[in-house]
Amino acid sequence: PLWHDDVATNLGGWNADAAVGMSGARFVSLTGSVARLERAISSYFLDRLVDRGYTEVSPPLVVSRSALEGTSQLPKFEEDLFKIVPESHTCNGEDAFLIPTAEVPLTNMHADQILEEADLPLSYCALTPCFRAEAGSYGRDTRGLIRTHQFYKVEMVKITTPETSDDEHHKLPRHAEECLEELEIPYRKMRLCSGDVGFSAQHCYDLEAWLPSTKEYREISSCSNTGDFQARRMALRYRPEVKQAAEGEAAAPKKGGKKKKAKKPKPVL
Repeated sequence: PLWHDDVATNLGGWNADAAVGMSGARFVSLTGSVARLERAISSYFLDRLVDRGYTEVSPPLVVSRSALEGTSQLPKFEEDLFKIVPESHTCNGEDAFLIPTAEVPLTNMHADQILEEADLPLSYCALTPCFRAEAGSYGRDTRGLIRTHQFYKVEMVKITTPETSDDEHHKLPRHAEECLEELEIPYRKMRLCSGDVGFSAQHCYDLEAWLPSTKEYREISSCSNTGDFQARRMALRYRPEVKQAAEGEAAAPKKGGKKKKAKKPKPVL
């Protein structure tokens, strides 16, 4: 079986030399039918997710240091990010970075907010380019589209209550699996052990597609449940719904007194 870059070259849609000439190593340029195929698959994924109740978002591609801290890319992975020089741009006075994943702007849309429980869960999807410096990967996966500095990705994000978090998390890989199954791409689902799960996540599934050219499975989707980790870092809370008293249990007002309004529950993480 041919590598994907050989297939693209045979279709006249692979132009890595031009990309490297203008941008450096680990950049590629797709043209013609191959570029259209990338766009078509991305649109298919987005349409499929919108049909599943996700709201499509076109987010900013430049975010602040605090936004990346909120989703836990910083401070640990700063060397893997593309930083914009302060002389060019800052985000409200903070350091600015190109997004490594749309998870960052999608989640931070609700930073420092108090959401209502009745509005949860929130489900978002987005197609964006992602920018990663891939520090420490010198000499690894240098061929094709396996490990590049810029790539397009469809992201799924869910914001839920703690009680529904696990159920909503299991929906993420299932929605991704449906796309792979409909495209008839062989894959396997892997539950990661605690040593392989990122420090911000408490549970993670990887979907790995079969690559016949190298006769191996490679990760193409990773679905994590971060619990309240990100919510705490970005001060994202929700207000529980007021529990309605059962009929006949409502407290009667004192004689001559006014009926007190029920207090709103305090926001929680």
